Amino acid sequence: MPKNTKQSSKSVASHAGKILQDPNASAIQRSLAASVIAQRGTSSQTGSDMETKASNVMKSDKYNSDTKELAASLVSQSNRER
Repeated sequence: MPKNTKQSSKSVASHAGKILQDPNASAIQRSLAASVIAQRGTSSQTGSDMETKASNVMKSDKYNSDTKELAASLVSQSNRER
């Protein structure tokens, strides 16, 4: 598998950190935020389960823009071969 050169941006990772500190954040927001932070400054790549979760968030109208921002970051870092 080729090395992943995509990383979470500083601004999105910072936003993810704030979401993780928010006691009112939903479980899906926390899950996406944790994955975004895990991909900051590393060559880690979005896993297939998280990729599916993020894709489903992007397709749904029930999630707010904060949640979709995290999901979009993860989808953009996914494996093109999947």
